[in-house]
Amino acid sequence: MLVIGAGVSGISVARGLLRDGHDVTVFDQRADTRAGGGAITIWSNGETVLRQLGVDMEGAGQPLSSVRLRTSRGHRVATLDVNAMVKQLGAAVRMVPRRVLLERLLTDFPADRVRCNARAAQVITMSDGVAVGFEDGSVAEGDLLIGADGLHSVIRDLVGAPAAEPTGWCSWQGLVSLPELVDRETAHLIIGATGNTGVWPAGGSSVQWWFDLPWSRDFIRPRRPIEAIRSTFAGWSDPVDLVLAKLTDEDLAHSPYPHFRHPVPAPLSGGPVTLLGDAAHTMPPTFAQGTNQALLDTMVLGKTISGLDSGSSRAELSRALRSYEKTRRRQVSAVSRVASLQVAHRESVLRPAAWMSDRLHTSILTHFVRITSHPRIAAEIDRDLAKATPIRR
Repeated sequence: MLVIGAGVSGISVARGLLRDGHDVTVFDQRADTRAGGGAITIWSNGETVLRQLGVDMEGAGQPLSSVRLRTSRGHRVATLDVNAMVKQLGAAVRMVPRRVLLERLLTDFPADRVRCNARAAQVITMSDGVAVGFEDGSVAEGDLLIGADGLHSVIRDLVGAPAAEPTGWCSWQGLVSLPELVDRETAHLIIGATGNTGVWPAGGSSVQWWFDLPWSRDFIRPRRPIEAIRSTFAGWSDPVDLVLAKLTDEDLAHSPYPHFRHPVPAPLSGGPVTLLGDAAHTMPPTFAQGTNQALLDTMVLGKTISGLDSGSSRAELSRALRSYEKTRRRQVSAVSRVASLQVAHRESVLRPAAWMSDRLHTSILTHFVRITSHPRIAAEIDRDLAKATPIRR
């Protein structure tokens, strides 16, 4: 089996396939597998899949106990009780630097299963499998191909799935050391009429920060972006002001990151090729579910092909992949729609949400995460793994 992309999505699905006894090779166009970027939120649904994959997340990042939502004028909207969510869903919620998550995923992962400096250029479906041609002239053959190569997926382009479209927003974001932030288990989200911002502890003194602002294709980057950010967000909250006092133009050098959204594709037309993670369904980071949805893809795909082996026919593989795509489509479409909702609101729009109790806010989010996370499949995999694990006496 061939996986294109050695990021979080690709290594996750490769771990699952190797766990289930499949022969897997991962290819990546980069020179190595090191991850850049900031931190990501692993919700309980993603944490459950990581546990199933045998990834030890103990001590990684910062477990969260609550999320405080405020307006830019300081009015309270809600406080989500993350501890209550954890009790209901059975797994932690944490903020973890992307590089740390990838390091944990690569722990005990066989290095000879990853081939770098391999940029895919061609996909050829054959009667008995699929072949990928790379820019260096090499070719790899396998029973099936999984495109897990992110937003700008080469495999998505090669199979003719529609391209992602910008949403009209972007994020200026990164990590900063902020030992002055006292409460390390509380995340802050502040919403205003002109944008929104977040300050989420990511382990130790590290804090993930972001500032969401409108964006268009004719965007002209400010010469001094920190001044533009401060002019919009200064005074929104004490944690935000702490971040703004630390940031420099150098911290914003790689931003902004435009938000994109893929039309979630219908099941592909056929053949032993499928997509996973951002290659299948890039969505804005507003709901912090991108990585978690990739992990759920891994879980469902692994379960769907668990009964297949090297002797399975091409028709059987194709049916399994279409079943995986169909199973994921409804849930991931719902999450994508929520993630694509307007990120900025006036106080008057937010006022009705402030009338709801914190318990109700928490309950609604918990229910949404549960019903979009394939609880039946997760429970079946947990039972299968329990049976496969010898009992120590």
